[in-house]
Amino acid sequence: MALLGRYSSYVYAILRIVVGFCFMLHGTRKLLGWPPGGGGGSGALNTLGGAIELVGGLMIMIGLFASIAAFICSGTMAVAYFMAHQPKGMLPIQNGGEPAVLYCFIFLYIAAAGSGIWSVDALRKGGSRGLTGT
Repeated sequence: MALLGRYSSYVYAILRIVVGFCFMLHGTRKLLGWPPGGGGGSGALNTLGGAIELVGGLMIMIGLFASIAAFICSGTMAVAYFMAHQPKGMLPIQNGGEPAVLYCFIFLYIAAAGSGIWSVDALRKGGSRGLTGT
């Protein structure tokens, strides 16, 4: 029996919102320089990655075509891992790639599970159910 099983749809919605928001911030940092700190960069791949992070993260956060957005973001993180991290060492703990791996598989789960409650997709399909979950 799952400890929080009866709240799973709400916990999933919170996971989708928080992960989407955090991913979106990677994009705003790359493209807009906000929030300040490391992780900027330049070049076409950085710009493309930043655009996917910003738009994909926003779509996942608000639950608008979250399955499609998450699938694209998952692939982006897989590519990022193998291009930027894997050459530095065999395991994610060695090469600094744990965030990329976690994002990749969380997005893969969101791609399979869909937008869920508290989402634009749920509002489009069933009115107020999207906000209340009831």
